[in-house]
Amino acid sequence: MAPKNPKPSKYGFNTLAVHAGGAPDPATGARNVPIYQNASYVFEDVDHAASLFNLQTFGYIYSRLSNPTVAALEERLAALEGGRGATCTSTGHAAQLVALFPLMNPGAHIVAGNKLYGGSVTQFSRTITKFGWEATFAEATDPASFKAAIRPETKAIFVECLANPGGVVVDIEKVAEIADEAGIPLIVDNTMATPYLCRPIEWGATLVVNSLTKFLTGNGTSMGGVVTDSGDFDWGRNDKFPSLSKPEPAYHGLTFWETFGDLAFTMHSHAIGLRDLGTTLAPMNAFLTLSGLETLSLRMEKHCRNAMEVASWLQSHPQVAWVSYAGLDDSPYRLLAEKYLPNGAGSVFTFGVKGGFDQGVKVVESCEIVSHLANIGDTHSLILHPASTTHRQLTEEQLVAAGAGPDVIRLSIGLEDAKDIIDDLDQALNRSAIQAA
Repeated sequence: MAPKNPKPSKYGFNTLAVHAGGAPDPATGARNVPIYQNASYVFEDVDHAASLFNLQTFGYIYSRLSNPTVAALEERLAALEGGRGATCTSTGHAAQLVALFPLMNPGAHIVAGNKLYGGSVTQFSRTITKFGWEATFAEATDPASFKAAIRPETKAIFVECLANPGGVVVDIEKVAEIADEAGIPLIVDNTMATPYLCRPIEWGATLVVNSLTKFLTGNGTSMGGVVTDSGDFDWGRNDKFPSLSKPEPAYHGLTFWETFGDLAFTMHSHAIGLRDLGTTLAPMNAFLTLSGLETLSLRMEKHCRNAMEVASWLQSHPQVAWVSYAGLDDSPYRLLAEKYLPNGAGSVFTFGVKGGFDQGVKVVESCEIVSHLANIGDTHSLILHPASTTHRQLTEEQLVAAGAGPDVIRLSIGLEDAKDIIDDLDQALNRSAIQAA
């Protein structure tokens, strides 16, 4: 089936990645978007200031709310995801909080897939309870489990389209249909895929979140996050979302949905979310991400080619028990990957090392080129033992459910020569086997 609601653009993906949101600077002619490293902006007069504070005029007040460099990045990201608007944040975790903020209230509930980054599991199972919010975890590979978990107080469904760390591909279209039937938005974390590999909005997602820290910047230099709004959700279709559909006292009774229509969520996220949560993206990090986006498609193609070569090689290694990569012919997610990830199955995947937890630790400590650190989406190849690092805060049951059991090793394949990555993994696996003997 073809993607739903495609948003045609005058330009192709690569042109948008280079040009969207960025025009030559009118004052200097600078081709790249300048770094506007300032906190606040001069008003033309009192009336101009009042119109800005009343949300009657678009413009800049204070960089916690908006900044020209960040705004250019938001426009580019919205164009690449096929969305209506975007809100950049200081980190990917902050983006998840900003995505939920306009939807939730004390007593509200979300349904989240159980195949998530460990930090997201902790954020949803523990941290959001301090706001009076609650999450139920559904089986990410079974769309029906999401429907069964929905309650009257449920405000959203949250999934990772390509789950971290196990590379599980979620059937976005089916989950979107369940969310639509319930009158709630589907939020999709697209970090592992990026809009080059997957466009969740075209499959029914309402909101898309990304950690800019990963592939979108691409070189491990900058922290950031983004929430992109499809602009397709009717926030007034029921009484579940009063922050968007009812008068807002802080803005003299303005109703975001009535006033801004398909920009309601994005306007609320800037005017209230960033104003009150303060999860603002730094202009320098926005500039670095803008630069990274210009080569996104080229990098993702190389990432995916290398990952396929490494994953295929690992399948035959005597120290490897299994490999979970959606691009492999025997992957249970191969057909879903072909549907949702036509340009490649990403570069992050897991494999099981024989010998369990202790052996996994030995392997990551034996690598020389592949770096042992807690990140993905870098030009460098990266390796991690999730059970002892990123997912160590989870229970044993949660570890297994998240695809981060004791024998699991996560790889984020970079842009080096594939042969060199393979040679390094080979010596690490062999050395760890000798140490264990």
